[in-house]
Amino acid sequence: MKNRYNKNLIKTLIIVPAILVGSISINSCSNDFLDQPAYNSSNTESVFDNIETADAFVQGLYRGLVPTEMFYQLGAGDTVTHSAEDGSTNNSKYNICNYQYDAYTPNTVTGIYAAMYAIIERANIAISRLPTMPASTKRDALLAEAKAIRAFCYHNLIRVYGDVPAIWIPLEDADPNDQNTFYPKRSPRDGIYDRIIADIQESVNNLPGSNGTPERLNKQSANALLARIALYAAGYSLRWDLNTGSAGTMSRRPDNSRVQQLYQIADAAAASVINAGTNSLVQAQGGKSGFEALWFNFDRRNFATVNQEMLWHIAEYGPNTNSAFGVYAHPGSRGGTYGSRKALQFILPTYYLSFNQADKRRDVACTSYSIYFLRTGNASDTWVDVGTTYSCIMPGKFRISWCVEPQAADARNLNIPIIRYADVLLMYAETQNYLNGGPTAAATAALQQVRNRAGIGSLPIPSGQQAFQDALVQERKWEFSDEFMLRTDLIRMNRIASEINATKQAMKNLSDRTGQFASTPVYRLYKFHKNAQVYGDPFLAVTYIDLTNPTEIAAVQAVPTNSAGYAAYQTTLKSIALANGQTSTAEDKWYPVNMFQAYTSTFNGNARKAVGFVEGFNALQIGNIIYTKPTGSAENGGTYPNWIEGGGDGLFYGFIPNKTELLPFAAASAGHPLVDNPNLSQLPGY
Repeated sequence: MKNRYNKNLIKTLIIVPAILVGSISINSCSNDFLDQPAYNSSNTESVFDNIETADAFVQGLYRGLVPTEMFYQLGAGDTVTHSAEDGSTNNSKYNICNYQYDAYTPNTVTGIYAAMYAIIERANIAISRLPTMPASTKRDALLAEAKAIRAFCYHNLIRVYGDVPAIWIPLEDADPNDQNTFYPKRSPRDGIYDRIIADIQESVNNLPGSNGTPERLNKQSANALLARIALYAAGYSLRWDLNTGSAGTMSRRPDNSRVQQLYQIADAAAASVINAGTNSLVQAQGGKSGFEALWFNFDRRNFATVNQEMLWHIAEYGPNTNSAFGVYAHPGSRGGTYGSRKALQFILPTYYLSFNQADKRRDVACTSYSIYFLRTGNASDTWVDVGTTYSCIMPGKFRISWCVEPQAADARNLNIPIIRYADVLLMYAETQNYLNGGPTAAATAALQQVRNRAGIGSLPIPSGQQAFQDALVQERKWEFSDEFMLRTDLIRMNRIASEINATKQAMKNLSDRTGQFASTPVYRLYKFHKNAQVYGDPFLAVTYIDLTNPTEIAAVQAVPTNSAGYAAYQTTLKSIALANGQTSTAEDKWYPVNMFQAYTSTFNGNARKAVGFVEGFNALQIGNIIYTKPTGSAENGGTYPNWIEGGGDGLFYGFIPNKTELLPFAAASAGHPLVDNPNLSQLPGY
């Protein structure tokens, strides 16, 4: 018999953001399917009296499924994207991206903990109540959907916190006399993974092949989710004894036969998506590369163009469901149509420089420009896409100018991408490589598809197992920047420590211009480009020339310090552009940048003045620190800039192997959740 203690109180506490959909049509191009009036009844039982309200309840599970911390805090620190501020700001996102966190400051992400368990509670209600309804295809599909959403929540919790409490029934059905009801302890993650994997396996075929929008899970996206979760369950993670609290180690689960089985599950799930033949990579169209067309149309909410690849993305449109996604990772803007939008994340220049010259993904994933207000003192004031230095390369997949007009500064109308077909292909290549002791023809073909779309299909693909795995790690970086999975991908592959060390050394090499960066050009000649100041502007990248000719370098270094010499200097720059194969009209202008100096250096500032920058010529809407600092050690007086290394600061300065791969819970003095759960043991080392 169910326990009905404090029933009304419990139901009042349960958040039920289900939606009364009625007869509305699902059309994400105009209205988010979640952005309907919230169902506000406290009687959860009545929701499951008919299939329409049950459907509405399950749709409500998608609300808040990706909390802000998932991309604002954990969207960096992956050796690709980093905080645009340095240690002097002492802010949480900078500390977290550098793995400098503890249980007290509180530099933690406890919001993810709270958000995931709120949705798990609602999913448990659906999973408990749906079987009491008359059997039907729709009911079974809703049950499968709720189980997959619950699985996604537990997956997020485990990859952030490791072992977490396992709660499988609604609170109102739990035993009030069981201490674990209100103060649950951590449960071993392997048991949680096994259960949610079994949940999806048992119910995935009950989901429709297509339900009209990838904003809801279907058979294809659920199989893709199954593949991802199985790979994490089989992969490495920081493990410790829950009974003794001994120090943790990075390891797989101890049962190797189960590890093999999990890879087989992931392999079969990915193969199911591929073999269904309903999904594919977006290809070149309308003068855009396939990768550019994918993200431009996704930002524009032209979902019909991209849904062949976007297996699952979270709906974000309208006053009730819009999020801050895309507010932080973009080129930045100092006013005009887009308003003053400060970019709080930037791309490490070693990542920007890692792309093959033919790779079409670089200028989509990275922007070497920011949107700047060029004041001329009259009605012709305008905005430009100003070229930046190596200390301010910005994320580009969700750039402001590609989007639709936002409803508010912190509500960007950007759906949140979760799983793409490219991910399925690379997961399949990974499972095939692992299970067969090296890449099979199918594994090579899957990787080749991704590379062909990127424009680097001619690159050789390794034949050895480890070399192929190494290639997949790099390919995932090139393909999935700013999709908030790379950080934990590196952890599950047991690559986080080695990749962090390699990135730190690469940044030093770049700073010193040694090793792989010995011949990296110092000076770049940017072409002056006006910003269109309209949403939907398809602009991709500022034209530039990397200068290597000593005579040309000497010429651009001679920046005049007053307007009397500007015309002659511009004539010189145009002649250099022509000599490097660039056409130039009478209206065209060029300006040089020392890429290793700070954006705000005297040379860079004077060069911008010479092309017409006046008021605020050294200011960008990019955080408030790193863009004002150099990348080069020579440009920093012979030492590394402190954002790279030094003074207790620098890239990944807080990373401690076998500790910081997971985040701690906030201690009692810092607030939720340990303060209200004395049985929730802390991560070792905190």
